[in-house]
Amino acid sequence: MKAVVMAGGEGSRLRPLTLGRPKPMVPVVDKPMIAHIINLLKRYEITDVIATLQYMADSIQSYFSDGSAFGVNMQYSIEESPLGTAGSVKQAQAMLGDEAFVIISGDALTDIDLSAAVAFHKQKKALATLILKRVPNPLEYGVIITDEQGRIKQFLEKPSWSEVFSDTINTGIYVLDPKVLDYFPAGKQFDFSQDLFPMMLQRGDPLYGYVAEGYWCDIGNLPDYLRSTGDLLSGQCNLPLSGTQIRPGLWVEEDVTIASDARIDGPVFLGRGVRINSGVTIHGPTVIRDDTIVDTRATIDRSIIWRNCYIGERAELRGAILSKQCSVKARAMLFEGTVIGDDTTIGEGSVIQPNVKIWPSKEIEAGSTVATSMVWGSQSRKVLFGRFGVTGLVNVDITPEFAAKLGGAYGATLAKGATVMVNRDAHFTPRMIKRAIISGLPSAGVNVADLASVPIPVARYNVRATDAVGGIHVRLSPFDSRTLDIKFFDRNGLDLDKNTERKIENVFFREDFRRVYLDDIGRISYANNVVERYLEGYLKNINADVLKAKSGEMHIVVDYANTSSAQVLPRVFGSLGIDAVELNAHVEEGLYSRAQEQLQDGLNRLSAITPVLKANLAARLDTGGERVYFVDDKGQQVHGMAALAAVVTLHLKANGGGIVAVPVTAPSVIETIAKQYGAEVIRTKANNQAMSITALRNSVTVAGDGAGSFFFPAFHPTPDGLFTITKLIEMLAAQNVRFSEVLASLPTFAMARGRVPCRWEDKGRVMRLLNEQYGNTGNGQIDGIKIDLGREWALILPDPDFPFFHIYAEAEEDGEAKALVEKYTGLVNGLQ
Repeated sequence: MKAVVMAGGEGSRLRPLTLGRPKPMVPVVDKPMIAHIINLLKRYEITDVIATLQYMADSIQSYFSDGSAFGVNMQYSIEESPLGTAGSVKQAQAMLGDEAFVIISGDALTDIDLSAAVAFHKQKKALATLILKRVPNPLEYGVIITDEQGRIKQFLEKPSWSEVFSDTINTGIYVLDPKVLDYFPAGKQFDFSQDLFPMMLQRGDPLYGYVAEGYWCDIGNLPDYLRSTGDLLSGQCNLPLSGTQIRPGLWVEEDVTIASDARIDGPVFLGRGVRINSGVTIHGPTVIRDDTIVDTRATIDRSIIWRNCYIGERAELRGAILSKQCSVKARAMLFEGTVIGDDTTIGEGSVIQPNVKIWPSKEIEAGSTVATSMVWGSQSRKVLFGRFGVTGLVNVDITPEFAAKLGGAYGATLAKGATVMVNRDAHFTPRMIKRAIISGLPSAGVNVADLASVPIPVARYNVRATDAVGGIHVRLSPFDSRTLDIKFFDRNGLDLDKNTERKIENVFFREDFRRVYLDDIGRISYANNVVERYLEGYLKNINADVLKAKSGEMHIVVDYANTSSAQVLPRVFGSLGIDAVELNAHVEEGLYSRAQEQLQDGLNRLSAITPVLKANLAARLDTGGERVYFVDDKGQQVHGMAALAAVVTLHLKANGGGIVAVPVTAPSVIETIAKQYGAEVIRTKANNQAMSITALRNSVTVAGDGAGSFFFPAFHPTPDGLFTITKLIEMLAAQNVRFSEVLASLPTFAMARGRVPCRWEDKGRVMRLLNEQYGNTGNGQIDGIKIDLGREWALILPDPDFPFFHIYAEAEEDGEAKALVEKYTGLVNGLQ
């Protein structure tokens, strides 16, 4: 049997380790990653090996040559340009013959039993067998769902938590019949997991998944590199190490010198010619490779040191990685997450602070304290984007330096000469970060249209209504005033999709910013007619005649929460003859930062004054102007789901039907209401980006999330609290009905909600077990696991940003809904 070793990886997330070598040549303990894979193949008598190469191909060819020195026969297939995983193997098709063969990655560490996988492949008479592994956190991998016989049912490529229906992931190790390579042409970019296997699944080919035991780790980033090194040293990965184990946990190669008073606590590997001098302390897991000298009383803790390095007297390395030929002078200190590139000198007494990366061939002056990476900067996160954009503590996680780099990273994903609109809320902290972002965008050749400070719906609308290719809004989090959110919009004013977010993350973490020449630097200008443009579209979608006919009869109370919405909405009320009592209508930064804390107090105040003023309606806007919370004409605070049902009722009645979009968390009363008007209901994932995309693509007439966000796509397919207030007043006036009457006419329903803590490492397994039990109930899963119980339902939804599950339930009575939440809370706890 032959094997194809995929070894074309560049390893950008392992920089600076991969700046001088391809990813498969990064050493793991005693040899390059790919050499461990070659040894694994030899263990199972697979000695005919074809390596597919691209990035720095000569490095791998020079190391292995024809393979005879390693006991294998090596051949090479080199891509001139990226062909994808399947495309690269297709290029090597002539070398493979007509028997089944193994495909394995050259940049993962594994001891999986390949012979058992091959036997499974032959037993099932499969055309393709994917070797699968169960992992605690499946988010970064392709998730595979199989039936009881191992036949593959579904693929999920890098899912979100709500899509994780299994913790069984694709290892990238396959057993293939060569016939499958005839399914697509040569020279075309083609991928196994994204193209070929879904095609085979659709064709009904015998496509199987073999769930393997043993160790497997995709060494995709620096923490994984450290972890896999420790796992190999500690024996969790059953691969042989060179050298001799002179005592438990200590491996040494030839010509190693260890002072008698040196203290070494394993697991530790010492390469050929390593010298450990007097008083040295080493704590494992630690690797010190060939010809490295560790001088008197130095301390090394959980670190990796490559060949030909020098560690000076009383130097300290704690959780650090040093590439080859580095020199750490006396009393220098390197802390957790430090990564030093080839041929770098760390001066005497220097301090390299945690998570600093230093690119090759640098010299750090004696006594320096290095707090940011050299050359390009720090890489403190694995993921930038969360549910609310890029989020972090003000001036801790999100600093001006961070913001400027984020602007540069975003700009690098756009065409030179493109325009981005940048906005902020009224607080002084977003002003600082906004200006830093603005400084980063022009450096990538992107123009900036500064919107100053307007509500988020105004910013979104202006992005879509102009030639801007995107937008950014900087705000204090409405949930925590110590936290800042940086929200990104696409050219339609919608939140970015996951693919675009990942592109920005890739540029940011690679620190591969585009720096344009002098004449191409982007221009910064203030946008013109921002509010006017928004109001023009706004008023075109309001029936002004209805409201003017009721002039003097429609009385409302609006609490602006001391935000910039107060500079927009009064102009609408004035032009339409709506009598509005306005509260907190002045923008005040101190009050602005506490708007969420004051939300309930504000609603209580509205409840008290609305009946006294005989108002038809009262509303409070959130800080960004996207969400709105209502009090009816009797002074009753309206629950978000009831407000959604009421708005849907009014809208469908006014339009004689239509299409409604609501998330899976909304009550089934929406379908009951829609049926009365012959309308259609589309269920979406429980996030605004999914609702906006659905609204944009499906001719949706009204949408809402039941938490204060309403969408009217005829105007704009994003949440807009400002527009919702006026539209609701218009519908009440046109139908000559009071809001309390609409609410009283709704079918009765009861909902409850709970939250269950769950460790990150348990989430994937819990979702797999839930999917195995409930995955086929109802009409398919949209978001999380929904359990259809006839007149009742429960939804188990993993939180994308925090370690817990949300439990939603609907029943005919409050007590029954709460009982369902308690039942499934107990289930999730039990599955942990």
